[in-house]
Amino acid sequence: MNTDLDRGLTSLFVVALVAALTPVLVGLLSRLRIPQVVVLIVGGVVVGPQVLNLADPGSIVLLSNVGLGFLFLLAGYELDLAVFRQRAGKLAIVGWLVTVALAVAVVGALAALGVVDAFVPVALGLTTTALGTLLPILRDNNMLRGSFSSYVLAAGAVGEFLPVVAIAIFLGSHGRFIGLISLVAVGVLGLLLSLAPRLSRGGRIAQILSEGQDATSQTTLRWTVAMLLLLLVIAADFGLDVVLGAFVAGVVLHRWAPGNVEGLDRKLDAVGYGFFIPIFFVSSGMSLDLDSIIKAPGRLFLFFLLLLVVRGLPTLAVYRTALPRQRRFELVFVVSTALPLLVALSAIGLETGEMLPENAAALVGAGVLSVLVYPAIAVAIDRRLARTQDETGEPLP
Repeated sequence: MNTDLDRGLTSLFVVALVAALTPVLVGLLSRLRIPQVVVLIVGGVVVGPQVLNLADPGSIVLLSNVGLGFLFLLAGYELDLAVFRQRAGKLAIVGWLVTVALAVAVVGALAALGVVDAFVPVALGLTTTALGTLLPILRDNNMLRGSFSSYVLAAGAVGEFLPVVAIAIFLGSHGRFIGLISLVAVGVLGLLLSLAPRLSRGGRIAQILSEGQDATSQTTLRWTVAMLLLLLVIAADFGLDVVLGAFVAGVVLHRWAPGNVEGLDRKLDAVGYGFFIPIFFVSSGMSLDLDSIIKAPGRLFLFFLLLLVVRGLPTLAVYRTALPRQRRFELVFVVSTALPLLVALSAIGLETGEMLPENAAALVGAGVLSVLVYPAIAVAIDRRLARTQDETGEPLP
């Protein structure tokens, strides 16, 4: 057998085994309430080159990128653009802009002290929110309910989409102007794709798609995957990060969503969370630079705290008239959770030579820690509010 193929299949099997064992381990340790994402990343560290060396991340990089694409596809799919015309969306944008100002000031000070080398990637990293990573946690704990869910989804979408836009403009491989033009081009293509199904509505093609969506042809799922890969290819050709194309694909799909929408939701969850997305997280753990973290653990905890201070704390002031105090604290820890974009930013920083390896590892490590700690605190606050509601009989805000 071809050596490269053999290594790739072995690595894929090991990664699939880690993914299969993860829910079992989480179930056995249910009292600790560890998010599956964290177990997947830690599992990747264990089977990766720096510990057991059972798998090679380079041999599954394509599947890992598709997994990242599915993660942001599902995040974009959850986004209803109408929310930005509502109060929740407007407050989310204001909160993100405040975060940007804080990030520039804080990272500027760190750069002056010689702690960071890459100003832009680190500053952008502190403005992100891992909505795609949070969604399964929020769903599993029934936290997407009531009016509060609109604030969560809006803040998460802004914290995921606007940093992606900034990455395209400031860190694109062809310069800022070309990055901006490419960004507009991808957006226009996404708009055209969202309008295309209307041309076939009521026609023979629409009938074929509808009849085959739950048959062996799986028409809507196949077209969804094709659209995702098309936008990933175009984004990559334009020098943009894959997350942009994937997020746009999700937004387009939300508008397009032909036929049995609930059935398509289940299929996307099955394909994404069942196979591709776990590969991305395990691969991220395999690529984590443990030596750099061990040599400078202080950087990791510094970035971990800055995610809370820079991204989370402004929420207390921005939402003071919109949400009660406990809900604001819950939202603080939700929006402070970051990971996929930190991985992407670190990769870009290392590729361009702008980011120190120890900062790249510390930033990703801080993201892993944020996924482990911050959602758990948010869940605890939410459950306390639920108990209060049960005792008083008043509806949750």
